[in-house]
Amino acid sequence: MRSTCLHPNWKRRGRLTTLALFTIAASVVLAATPGLGFSRSVTRGLVERYAGQFGPDSRTRIGGWQEFVRSAVPKRRQNSADDMELLGPVNTFFNRLPFVSDLAHWKAEDYWATPAESVASNGADCDDFSIAKYFALKELGVPIERLRITYVKAVRIDQAHMVLAYYPAPGAVPLVLDNLDNEVRPASERTDLIPVYSFNDEDLLLTRPGQSATNAGSSQQIRLWRSLLDKLEKELLF
Repeated sequence: MRSTCLHPNWKRRGRLTTLALFTIAASVVLAATPGLGFSRSVTRGLVERYAGQFGPDSRTRIGGWQEFVRSAVPKRRQNSADDMELLGPVNTFFNRLPFVSDLAHWKAEDYWATPAESVASNGADCDDFSIAKYFALKELGVPIERLRITYVKAVRIDQAHMVLAYYPAPGAVPLVLDNLDNEVRPASERTDLIPVYSFNDEDLLLTRPGQSATNAGSSQQIRLWRSLLDKLEKELLF
């Protein structure tokens, strides 16, 4: 399933489309490099590379991202209640980026940008928003088992979309971080979204209406996720 991504004005139309993101053959697991995708891992060389690609203002945007993460670090972390203080600010911070479709932004049907690419280029679609929020919350110390990048069907206009779900406890109703809404709300209040599959660094879950989520193996099966991790590894080399 490919996310066509919803523009915040909800005017875009189109039917839910599918794409073979999953590969049958076993994939090579990329090394879990510490700090991959984190703001503090951005090198000076990468900043200058993106300044040349996206303009000098990208330096300011990257600096603003790094400062936001530094200022948002909680003073202590004991339980999921500490996470709650981070969800709203992270959601709002990245939602300030202009929505730009992949075709307009990257000249591609579907492109998953790294957080640095999204911030530096000053544009994102729903995939990119969700990915940037995921890595920011990881950097801020939120355990990955509480975070799931989630593909959903937006029933109002029969279109695919992507959000980040936060689970305060196993089996709990998740909270939804969405580029369409600055308010972080429980999934029970988002009846307009039907989950299809979700993933994080550890696994991939498939969801069917009225059934429990089914473990479908490693998230490395998702072609665009593998491509994203590869780009993140390469960003560390600049």
